[in-house]
Amino acid sequence: VQLQASGGGLVQAGGSLRLSCAASGLTFTDYHMAWFRQAPGNEREFVANINRFGSSTYYEDSLNGRFTISRDNAKNAVYLQMSSLKPEDTAAYYCAAGAGMTKNLRAYGYWGQGTQVTVSS
Repeated sequence: VQLQASGGGLVQAGGSLRLSCAASGLTFTDYHMAWFRQAPGNEREFVANINRFGSSTYYEDSLNGRFTISRDNAKNAVYLQMSSLKPEDTAAYYCAAGAGMTKNLRAYGYWGQGTQVTVSS
């Protein structure tokens, strides 16, 4: 199983980025997908998840609607559209696949390698 995250980079505050995660080696529609992030010195935290069919999504409360998670089951891919970015969004962003629709990172058995997002003020 491979989850390949991409799309990170350096952006100014208020800007936007779209992260992508390409999955292979698994039956994509068997898994709920999620994005987590981890800033230096912090624990990995939940950002958003989406169910197997793309019909249900959940977000970390403090995002206040700035991020949107989506998936394309025909392409075995999940996306995270991030807008109105803030310096505190700076982190490595990880995609994950799991059997449960949960914020608990321990429920996700497969992880990507992370893509760095840096937001300058």
